[in-house]
Amino acid sequence: MAWILLTLAGLFEIGWAIGLKYTEGFTRPMPTVLTIVAMVISVVLLGLAVRTLPVGTAYAVWTGIGTVGTVILGMVLFAEPATALRLGCIAMIVAGIIGLKVAAG
Repeated sequence: MAWILLTLAGLFEIGWAIGLKYTEGFTRPMPTVLTIVAMVISVVLLGLAVRTLPVGTAYAVWTGIGTVGTVILGMVLFAEPATALRLGCIAMIVAGIIGLKVAAG
């Protein structure tokens, strides 16, 4: 169950990171509220997950999910470059997330 909570926390992290772009410096009320709600949900779910998962592993996986998802959505939504080097770096982050999951048992 903790891994499910952690995965959901990572997905909400993607949501708030992308949401930051839409707030336009926190000047747009609705995107700002949604971004803050996603931030709170993400941190609460992370907090629940670390009750049973090692904090270092959970934090690294949480930020990894957020990083990979945000970079991919940046490419899709904002036409950020999808170079071979960027994709290779994403692959290494994914490998690290999987490695930490395997190492945590």
